[in-house]
Amino acid sequence: MKYTEKISKKLNELLIKNYDAEKGYLNAANSIYSPRLKLFFEKCATERSEFAKELRTEILRFGEEPQASGSFKGIVHRNWMTLKSLFSSNDEEVILEEAIKGEKASLEEYNEILKDETLPSSTESLLIKQKNALKEAINTERVHEELVS
Repeated sequence: MKYTEKISKKLNELLIKNYDAEKGYLNAANSIYSPRLKLFFEKCATERSEFAKELRTEILRFGEEPQASGSFKGIVHRNWMTLKSLFSSNDEEVILEEAIKGEKASLEEYNEILKDETLPSSTESLLIKQKNALKEAINTERVHEELVS
């Protein structure tokens, strides 16, 4: 399959999402007191960093230019999470809810790009692997949410 500019653009959008998610998880880890949740958020940040590295490598492999940093929208979302947690009586629950919302949005983007039948097989395999990890993270976050509510 041919690696197109359209695919490059979509992969760069996922790359930016992963930069944003990594920063969001680090922000979440710094905003809570529970050692278990802090460790969980740090693990998620590391995972999103790895996703970004993999996407960056895939983009470079096909001779395209990867984006260098996150988005304005991601900065706004992180700031909203911080503000919301400051005024909430249960910071951890609010932060978990926002994390789940962000992961669901990412999952939708992965599903959308995977509909493209022109994806190279290496790209498709990478995206499926990352998508499955996102599903697992959502399920784990739901369990943690039940524990803090």
